[in-house]
Amino acid sequence: MAILRYNFRSEILGINTNITVCYPAGLLTTGLGYRHPVFKDNKLAYEPGMKFQTVYVLHGGGEDDTIPYRYTRLEQYAEKNMAMLVSPSVNDSLYMNTTYGFKYFDYVTQELPVVVQSLFASAFGRENNFVVGMAMGGNGALALGLMRPDLYEAVVDLSGGIGVTLDREEYIRSLHWHFPKVRETLLGEREFVESEHDLRGFAEKNISDGVKVPKIFIGVGAEDFIRDRVHEDYAILKNLGYDVYYEEAEGMKHDFDMWDFYLNKALSDWLPLKRMPIYPR
Repeated sequence: MAILRYNFRSEILGINTNITVCYPAGLLTTGLGYRHPVFKDNKLAYEPGMKFQTVYVLHGGGEDDTIPYRYTRLEQYAEKNMAMLVSPSVNDSLYMNTTYGFKYFDYVTQELPVVVQSLFASAFGRENNFVVGMAMGGNGALALGLMRPDLYEAVVDLSGGIGVTLDREEYIRSLHWHFPKVRETLLGEREFVESEHDLRGFAEKNISDGVKVPKIFIGVGAEDFIRDRVHEDYAILKNLGYDVYYEEAEGMKHDFDMWDFYLNKALSDWLPLKRMPIYPR
């Protein structure tokens, strides 16, 4: 495994910000013969110009780009499945643009992929890019997939429901009662319906316009306090005609035990990964 934290100045945000990048380097070899005797000779070769399919991993509320790696075995799952991971830090923005100047949605969907694919070994193309999120990040992943379906082959929403949701009334209610300060920074005086926060509107427009949309996977703990909202997102998507898979984990709650288990499942089973480097021809 290889992991680094990269700090750079974002043009869109206008500030320096951090991303965590994880490479599956433990399964690669230079072929120079410097091998520990206990290691098996089944590693893949380093090759100049090689690329990796990339999974953007979105953190939850009150967290940052390091938390998914510090609280789970995410690095091991990435290595096992030969995927590169990238996690941005977005504060409590719900992965949306804000009225006070920080355009986090634009940053994650426009600037970040350009930076990552220019400076790191991240493969180009929709078919090589995926997004997974937990809690607030779960809804962030769902929003990115529905609002920018051209960018991601598949998305995974784990314990979403906190943040942008397809249930318009519940989203407005949650912003008023649970996130009053966030609501002010996100919406200001704008109307919600048909704004960039109206995820239901994007979901309906994709279907009416015949847009190619990502495969969607949703997982939530049966004992999660946000379970009903997560299930409602699934039900709305299903009724609209989306290709969406839903799984409810018995006995699991809104915590890292659940997310660790499902991060492994997402990378190992759900996402259509090649599980191989992409070598130059």
